[in-house]
Amino acid sequence: MQKIMLTGKIHLARITACELDYEGSLEIDPLILKEANILPYEKILVVNRNNGERLETYAIPGKSGSKVFCLNGPAAHKGNVGDVITIMAFSLLDAEEAKTFDPVVVVLDAQNHIVEKKGRKIIE
Repeated sequence: MQKIMLTGKIHLARITACELDYEGSLEIDPLILKEANILPYEKILVVNRNNGERLETYAIPGKSGSKVFCLNGPAAHKGNVGDVITIMAFSLLDAEEAKTFDPVVVVLDAQNHIVEKKGRKIIE
């Protein structure tokens, strides 16, 4: 049996831009992606604390060190600059691995700086 488990999470990110004229997705600073155990172009679930919207999309790497979280394309309708979002990535794990797996959770401050990290990093 396999379980779908949380493997990476970015908590309390602030949207820095919304660009409607784009193919789609969420642009994220690649340094934050790496710390959260989320790969570029990996499928993600985005939840908006300000308006309750939920969105499945994929992570696009932005400029390294930019602290960017930009909703692109139709996703731009799901939030506004300054909204607080949580980004989650999930993976299939076998039942035994799922029992002991420790997901990575990265918590950000109001300027999208990492202020806390929980779990273990598994992507190098």
